[in-house]
Amino acid sequence: MIKRIKLRMLFIGGCITLFFLVLVGRVFYIQVLQGDYWQKEAAKTWAHTTIIKALRGEITDRNGSVLASDVPAFTVVVEPDVIHERGLRDEVIQGLHEILNKPVSELEELIDAKDKNGNLLKNREVRNEGWKVDQEVADKITEFAKKLEEEHDIRETGIGFVKDQKRYYPKDSLAAHVLGYTDREGNAVAGLEYFYDKQLKGADGKLDYQSDGKGVKLPDAAETFKPVVNGDNLKLTIDSTIQYYIQDAMKEAYAEYQPKSMTVIAADPNTMEILGMANMPTFNPNEYWKTQDQGDFYNHAIKSIYEPGSTFKIVTLAGTVQEKLFDPNAKFESGQIRIKGYRRSLRDMHGGWGRITYLDGVKHSSNVGFVKLGYEMLGKDRLKQYIDNFGFGQKTGIDLPGEAKGSITPHWEVEFATLAYGHGKVQVTPIQQLAAVSAVANGGKLMKPYVVKEIEDPNTGKKTVKKPEMVRQVISAESAKQTGLYLEQVVADQDKGTGKHAYIEGYRVAGKTGTAVKVVNGEYDYTKNVVSFIGYAPVNDPKIAVIVIVDEPKTDGGGGAVAAPIFKKIVSQSLEYMGVPKVYANDKNGKKSGNDPVSARTAPNMVGQTMKSAREQLMNQGYDFETVGDGASVASQYPSAGTALASGQKVYLLSEQGDKPTIPDLRGESLRDALEVLSLLKVGIQVSGEGYVTEQKESVNNGKKQVALTLKPSEQDAKDTEVALAEAADPNTKSATSSKPDSNSEQNAASSN
Repeated sequence: MIKRIKLRMLFIGGCITLFFLVLVGRVFYIQVLQGDYWQKEAAKTWAHTTIIKALRGEITDRNGSVLASDVPAFTVVVEPDVIHERGLRDEVIQGLHEILNKPVSELEELIDAKDKNGNLLKNREVRNEGWKVDQEVADKITEFAKKLEEEHDIRETGIGFVKDQKRYYPKDSLAAHVLGYTDREGNAVAGLEYFYDKQLKGADGKLDYQSDGKGVKLPDAAETFKPVVNGDNLKLTIDSTIQYYIQDAMKEAYAEYQPKSMTVIAADPNTMEILGMANMPTFNPNEYWKTQDQGDFYNHAIKSIYEPGSTFKIVTLAGTVQEKLFDPNAKFESGQIRIKGYRRSLRDMHGGWGRITYLDGVKHSSNVGFVKLGYEMLGKDRLKQYIDNFGFGQKTGIDLPGEAKGSITPHWEVEFATLAYGHGKVQVTPIQQLAAVSAVANGGKLMKPYVVKEIEDPNTGKKTVKKPEMVRQVISAESAKQTGLYLEQVVADQDKGTGKHAYIEGYRVAGKTGTAVKVVNGEYDYTKNVVSFIGYAPVNDPKIAVIVIVDEPKTDGGGGAVAAPIFKKIVSQSLEYMGVPKVYANDKNGKKSGNDPVSARTAPNMVGQTMKSAREQLMNQGYDFETVGDGASVASQYPSAGTALASGQKVYLLSEQGDKPTIPDLRGESLRDALEVLSLLKVGIQVSGEGYVTEQKESVNNGKKQVALTLKPSEQDAKDTEVALAEAADPNTKSATSSKPDSNSEQNAASSN
């Protein structure tokens, strides 16, 4: 018995010893051999990382109007297990269907989703309709969930949100091809968003810290903090108002002509800052996924190459003027011309106009005339050199992705001849064309176009301002000026000028039409045309250059009939908006007398309207105006409703004024207009001098605001006074202007507007 007990104790002791040895071995294995692994696993339970998401940089137009920014977004989340447990399946499906417009079948699949073990899932995002929705939709979802809670007397409905941020374009399709867009994952896809993605996206920050088992941060634990770096902000050269004028004019023409596509670019010709750029069809970057045709995303302005046609003649004309080969009064026989080695003649439209001057050849857009100018006078080598110097066959370097460089590849003699008038082996981009005509407008300087005007680092406040960049001087300032005068005749001559439909009363416009037959399967298809107009204004002080291209319009009209009116609408509205005064040639003070449809307009009645509505109405109708005060509605106006307006006269809109009324800038106004406006503001007035307001100073006297106006005569008035005094002193004296002989009266008359 005792022996049995001893054996049992020995057995038990052996088992305990063996268990202890196994336990020690296991501990050794875990702590020593696998120590690093388990150390990392343990760290996961107390070490946490919080990502601080960077804000993508804001994009604004040149005046600070927001075009793209990050805004709060919400992704709708459902919990299938909770929804089924509460018996809300059908109600939730119907409610989300009505709010999100998501198909019922997809919602049923989402809310009935189970794992591989047959258990209902806990969390499911409602994509795509419920992914990154805005605050308005989120509020509707919240209201719906609250309604379910009240009706069923429950605290959980199985509907919630994940808060995030998304890219938002507040002006929808305005400048869409310039801006591009980011997808729902936040990846940059096109436009400036893609080109400047590195600067815009910034860098996320993070915080590494330790916590206890309940997730509470340990007070004395080490932590690592990496600060967030928000993306840079971009201020563009784009002007939202001019961009609106462009897209509004395009929309109207697109509906009328139903073309394959349209492209318009506007720029300041002196700097090549892009003021507006658009294509039709277009897309809404807020809802890019709704655009079915991928071609709608294509930025033809910089990516498409095309045979330009007669707009290219500007280069030939500029080259012959620079080389002093262009004689506007010399004559040639229009109609047709033969090129050695080529069996067919090159022809003018409509059979030509007989024997005409070269200036008339420019007005009529004679192909024969430009072959003689470019191929015969300049010669193929110099012609090709001028084309290269004007930037064709190479990228302009604009800060947008995907720019094409085009190609200039003549080989045969006839190809050099057709090159002179923009046909054959010549493929250009719209942005190259605009840069070239801007060189004529600005005094012969080829400028590099750009879209981003300023880059700001919001983390430091540092700003980097881009400056205009000249590529090269292509022709002299004098040659550029003379070329512009000839191009002005293409528009101003209402009898012969192909660009007569671009004529704008009160503004001097230079330009050129273009109609190019498209090549299909290696042959010209005369049923398919690309029509265009390119030009700038005012000729004497260019403020804006615009190119309009319409691809396959459903009409027989060419560039003069189709594209020129689009140009006219955009440029006339833009110059009015920019405050460029109209000037009429037959009045010494710069204002036309007689029955002019523009100067005969009367002031509309704006009193009682909201300031916003009044501004929009006056802007759309091309009035020059200024708002005074910060009030929401128009309390009074000057001139009063129905008053006939002189050309360029401003309409002042005044809101309710407090004790300290806002004084508008009255410089350049007549004394009468200045007094009327100040009287409405009920301020004290002091006047010195005569003529127009050149200086104004504000002060306060006995608690009342005072405005002192200094007036001086205009330069023209001063000259007229000097002439009058001289003639009064000596009746035989005549002004130098009237006595100087005109060495080229025919040319000067043709060049006047």
